[in-house]
Amino acid sequence: MPDYQYSARDLSGKIVSGTLAAASEHELLSLLAGKSLFPTQVRQQAGQAVTIRMGGRRISGRTLSVVYGQLADLLHSGVPLMRSLEVLEDQSSQPALKTVLADVRQQVSEGSRLADAMRRHPKAFNELAVSMVRAGEEGGFLEDVLKRIAQFTEHSEDMKSRVTGAMAYPAFLMIMCVGVVTWLMVYLVPKFDPIFSRLRELGRLPGPTVVLLGISGFVQSYGLWLLLGLAVAGWLLRGYLRSEAGLLAIDTWRLKLKGMGPVVRNLAISRFCRMLGTLLKNGVPILQSLRIAKDATGNRVLGQAISAAADNVSSGKSLARPLAASGHFPREVVEMIAVGEEANNLEQVLINVADNMEQRTMRDLDLAVRMIEPLMLLVMGAIITFIMLALLMPVFQGSDALG
Repeated sequence: MPDYQYSARDLSGKIVSGTLAAASEHELLSLLAGKSLFPTQVRQQAGQAVTIRMGGRRISGRTLSVVYGQLADLLHSGVPLMRSLEVLEDQSSQPALKTVLADVRQQVSEGSRLADAMRRHPKAFNELAVSMVRAGEEGGFLEDVLKRIAQFTEHSEDMKSRVTGAMAYPAFLMIMCVGVVTWLMVYLVPKFDPIFSRLRELGRLPGPTVVLLGISGFVQSYGLWLLLGLAVAGWLLRGYLRSEAGLLAIDTWRLKLKGMGPVVRNLAISRFCRMLGTLLKNGVPILQSLRIAKDATGNRVLGQAISAAADNVSSGKSLARPLAASGHFPREVVEMIAVGEEANNLEQVLINVADNMEQRTMRDLDLAVRMIEPLMLLVMGAIITFIMLALLMPVFQGSDALG
């Protein structure tokens, strides 16, 4: 059994740290609850693996959305979990999905939680789905969570399709533009260099033309080295972005991204509010609910802010104040949470906040998707206009300079 290091608060609010051996993180939490300890941080000791990461091909979001929905319907109809997984496995026509479901069913039959079994297949089930399933299992509302995951996955796939469709034509034009510009820089623009030499000697060569000729010369001399450097940088960046620091950097960048940052933040906060409200509504203690719901955000920056808020709550303080201090939660959301705490109706307020934020954010997301095509066309138009001006301006000045 692996050893876990933990930090927790006792009933008096004092921080207690230690090490315990447990078969899984869930068992560790049960052991701590039996000692009247409320965990604030849990991690496995270095050198030990928490879960077995299995390989395999990725499974499309559309397929997983159907699986989540069917599993929710089967469980809602009273079919046991083992039998439900067996039905889904038997009716699956995709070998990759059948293999994954077979392993999940096997793990569940051996006593594992559904979330732990799903976590073995990171290429099929993402962290958000695993966290939400864990919340549903611990809160006793697994069917509702699976239905919510199915809806969220379906909506995400719809949005991906819309973004792909909106970008297909601009992306094609962009590829053509890059090809044409590369040809111009490597073959055509250098032929103009001798023609513009007289204007250069007179110091009358326009600035845009000087920049264009400089870029062309650089591409000719160092183009292959540039491509090699970009390939190496991409490989190093890929490794960094797979680390914990890299994932944190990505989540930070997503929140700060101009235009899309507020959309990403609001979607993450709406998921957190809905999950926390649902957990509280089903009688899960608030500290445990916060620990589970922070993973539903799908963003490490927001998760850290929520963990800090959980420390305040464990000390008997308000939840709204540390959320406001983090700077990541909108003021209106914090105010509604504060009102819910005072009125002892926090769970319903959180669900209402999630509904309102989802509706407003979807409208903002639709607008952002519609803006992608004209923005890309604008960028391509600016590049082509610059090249045309850089090549034509010396022609207009050439006759005067030679006269």
